[in-house]
Amino acid sequence: MKRLRQIVTKAVVAKGKKRTEESVTICPTNKPTSILGCWVINHTCSAKKVGKFVEVSGKFDVNVWYAYSNHSKTAVFSETVHYKDKVKLHFRDGEVSVGDDVHVRVLQEPNCMEAVISKCGTKFEIVVEREVIVEVMGETTICISVHPLDFEEEWNFQDESSSSSSSSSSSSSSSSSSSSSSGGDGKFFLESSSFPEERPR
Repeated sequence: MKRLRQIVTKAVVAKGKKRTEESVTICPTNKPTSILGCWVINHTCSAKKVGKFVEVSGKFDVNVWYAYSNHSKTAVFSETVHYKDKVKLHFRDGEVSVGDDVHVRVLQEPNCMEAVISKCGTKFEIVVEREVIVEVMGETTICISVHPLDFEEEWNFQDESSSSSSSSSSSSSSSSSSSSSSGGDGKFFLESSSFPEERPR
């Protein structure tokens, strides 16, 4: 007889996702003439639950290759940028009591979308994009069906027909019986001498 059991386990009870475009302003050592390249590296982040949100804290390095002194010299300027993103949570089964077990996954590493020299001519204005998804773990109850230990699920077997093999075996057995009823010289067992002798009237 099939029964149901409830199991309390940990599962993902809330999720959130956020994409951010942030303008970062950094000031190089020399007055830039032009920007030759810009890249973002060394990204790290962590997350913690704050009420109905998850706060993602992280940092990354912005490197700008630029020319200065009227394009006569070049240099690379690097600066570490810190950020905090507030990600709203979405609960699947309504708002439940959850712990602080939060997982964060980066969908889009911080990436430079645009890098220009500011109007004042002494700074870099850089647009950085990034995207993260957060998952909150909590206790939830699931129901499973319980079967006896000797339970085995049903299999749909296709019946294999054995008629051809039986007919061949029966025909072989009939031929073997015919061989046994006939003598070695091809005569049948029943001979005329076995019939009663006819007497004259």
